[in-house]
Amino acid sequence: MTAIKVENLSKLYRIGAKQERYKTLRDSIMSAISGPFRKMKQRAKGQGPRVDSSSSALSTPLQASGSSLSAHSSSLPSNDGYIWALRDVSFSVKRGEVVGIIGRNGAGKTTLLKILSRITEPTEGQATVYGRLASLLEVGTGFHPELTGRENIYLNGAILGMKKAEIDHKFDEIVAFAEIEKFIDTPVKHYSSGMYVRLAFAVAAHLEPEILLVDEVLAVGDAAFQKKCLGKMGDVAKEGRTVLFVSHNMGVVDALCSKAFLLNNGEIAASGKADEVIKFYLKCIKKTTINDLSKRKDRSGSGRVKFTSISLEDGNGMPTKVLVCGKDANIVLNYKASDVLNNVSVSLGFYSLYGQFLLLCNNEMAGQPFELLPKEGKIRCSIPNLPFTPGIYNLNLHCEVNGILADWIQEAYQITVVEGDYYGSGKLPPASHGGFLVHNSWSYRSQRANDDI
Repeated sequence: MTAIKVENLSKLYRIGAKQERYKTLRDSIMSAISGPFRKMKQRAKGQGPRVDSSSSALSTPLQASGSSLSAHSSSLPSNDGYIWALRDVSFSVKRGEVVGIIGRNGAGKTTLLKILSRITEPTEGQATVYGRLASLLEVGTGFHPELTGRENIYLNGAILGMKKAEIDHKFDEIVAFAEIEKFIDTPVKHYSSGMYVRLAFAVAAHLEPEILLVDEVLAVGDAAFQKKCLGKMGDVAKEGRTVLFVSHNMGVVDALCSKAFLLNNGEIAASGKADEVIKFYLKCIKKTTINDLSKRKDRSGSGRVKFTSISLEDGNGMPTKVLVCGKDANIVLNYKASDVLNNVSVSLGFYSLYGQFLLLCNNEMAGQPFELLPKEGKIRCSIPNLPFTPGIYNLNLHCEVNGILADWIQEAYQITVVEGDYYGSGKLPPASHGGFLVHNSWSYRSQRANDDI
């Protein structure tokens, strides 16, 4: 049986417009109550209905039928002031399937899940959901900050259509999973991001939705909790429930999902078995990686600083196309800024091709703050004894100025590492045994004190 059916779904946004604000249950109730009086007041003044020009969504009124969302628009703008986050997306998901949704930042993954969750409306097309749905799209989605953890559990259960007795039965299990027993009666506005996501996932996974949507929020939790969450999603799948999982971690998608969709520029570029779609995606990344970063549009930040290119140098400062395992390496970042910069933090994130995080290099953590930088120049990160096994690695760039995000590009560059004598022994572990190396020493001591070694 079908759990989710999406037909010709499109979503248009106006660039630079004010983002839609999520409506709370209280907002919806108050709007419904005050609506008739507001219309009467408008008629008395001889005014027509007010048009909200601040909304980023461009669509005709949403038509809902059961659990189906649909919209149609006959005249849509097509100039440079607008962008299609989704364009003519169609697919179906069978009940009990675990489906991964992958793609670069800005591909439309989160927009798709927001439409399925009824957080935002489609511009065109229709999405139909057959069954009770729970979504975990960002930290604290669906939580009321003034309510306690206990109250939010019961509120979310009620929204899902569960009876109090059902929630009572699951309550202790939810609290134990989230590991927040001491804070269950504290308003969630006082929770840390880690506590938020632990409780949010516990609620979404344990209140027995027939369909679970998860969007990369597990990156907030620690490694142990991430492992527990993945195990729980595996259990949910075995129980015959449907899971849609958005992630940049290809290893997790491959292990958890039987099927995957690849989104690119708002369109489905590939679909099929998870491992085959992942391989296709990795090939596409390799072909489309642009060294001229000034042409990259899938970036975040204020734009006060923009990385323009990346180059590699060996330990002697000579340009190179590849880096050698165990040898000194330099990664050179060219940048341009709108003005002279103060208090600059630059980070390099190293990832495997499957999206597994390996290493973070940051100038402030290294004790070398950039208190003043010119408007244009080069930033060099030097790594002695490069600790990666031979292979290909993705590099993410991140820059903050005075604590404000200025530029962030994921998968900005692919680094090829070739074999080298890291340990000085002429031996390296096989690539299947992990991608990270550390120097280590060994010794032996006999249990008999008089033995001479």
